[in-house]
Amino acid sequence: MISSNIFTRRLDGLRSKMAEAAIDIAVITDDDSVYYYSGYYGYLHMDFGRPTIMVVVGDSETVLITPAMEKDLAESLAVVDRIELWNDGMGTEWREALPSLLGTTAAVGIEPDLISPLVRTFIDSVVEARRYRGVSPIISEMRMVKSEEELKIARHAGEVGIAMMEAGRGAIKEGIAEYEVALAATTAGTHKAAELLRTNYEGTHMSPSIHFMQILASGQEITMTHHRASTKRLEYGEPVFLCFCGMTDFHRFKLGFERTFWIGEIGDPSQGAAYQTAVDSQAAALSVLRPGVLAEEVHAAYAEVIQSAGFEYPFRCGRATGFSFLECPQLVYGDKTVLEPGMVFAVDGSVTVPGKFRAQVGDSFIITEDGYEQITSHPKVLAQVIV
Repeated sequence: MISSNIFTRRLDGLRSKMAEAAIDIAVITDDDSVYYYSGYYGYLHMDFGRPTIMVVVGDSETVLITPAMEKDLAESLAVVDRIELWNDGMGTEWREALPSLLGTTAAVGIEPDLISPLVRTFIDSVVEARRYRGVSPIISEMRMVKSEEELKIARHAGEVGIAMMEAGRGAIKEGIAEYEVALAATTAGTHKAAELLRTNYEGTHMSPSIHFMQILASGQEITMTHHRASTKRLEYGEPVFLCFCGMTDFHRFKLGFERTFWIGEIGDPSQGAAYQTAVDSQAAALSVLRPGVLAEEVHAAYAEVIQSAGFEYPFRCGRATGFSFLECPQLVYGDKTVLEPGMVFAVDGSVTVPGKFRAQVGDSFIITEDGYEQITSHPKVLAQVIV
């Protein structure tokens, strides 16, 4: 577990920024932000129709509204002043505490793009439109630059990702089903996460289990970017794409990490040339990845290599990660955020030949004072990705 002092510091920072923006009350509903400010996680989510809401009332108190069935978990984890429990079918459930907390005149900050329609509809009934403010920019800005504690977790997440990649590569063989590769990677990642949790963190609430469905595609299906591991058996000479973007999730910190492999040999020589362009495009992005550059400049360097080689315009080069899979900024045209030390990015290299082939490599990096620190690694040289 992370020290409660960290969550207290984050809340103090949020309150300070709320005061600067003339926001009296913040209503936080995004699961990752609830965790970021309170340390509370693992509760039932909106998939089950049971909201958990964190309300930060200026300098007075922080209140967590969560289902009564989560009482013991909330009391064990949540760094808040008060917990308001609600139960299914009792009174107005989670709605009951909100009117008094939100008052009748206070400026209320919400996350308009993340709040569930169910919760937003109710809040709309008690808060006039003129009282609304957007708190998302404040939260995004606070989460952009990671603390030393967060960077420690990010590095450990990288170790988990490396363990999964090595195990996944080791399981790739002619005749093996895709899901067997995924099982090998998941098992290795879980064991590495358990080892890191036991030796570096207190408490036993945080699970080491890797539970995201493996993104894996092979053969002709490799153009299906987010294809999931299936019962398809791997064949000699065909490419295999392993993506751990959803699975490299340690202590709730997410990273990006991908590789493309071939079984035995490269059956189609044109695939090797496309793959090399993908590797070169990532190298171009990394050549400009450092403090002081604009996010879109990293994307421009990557896109130039791909398009100059005759391939179509690619998707974004990368994204910031943290306690969410997608944070700000993004490495894409139009994002003029200046990169700063302490930011964490997934940076890709990719090439698509529509309907025929797709190659991608990707790693995660911490921006440092003079460049970057790579926290995932696995061979990318063409001869080294033939297994």
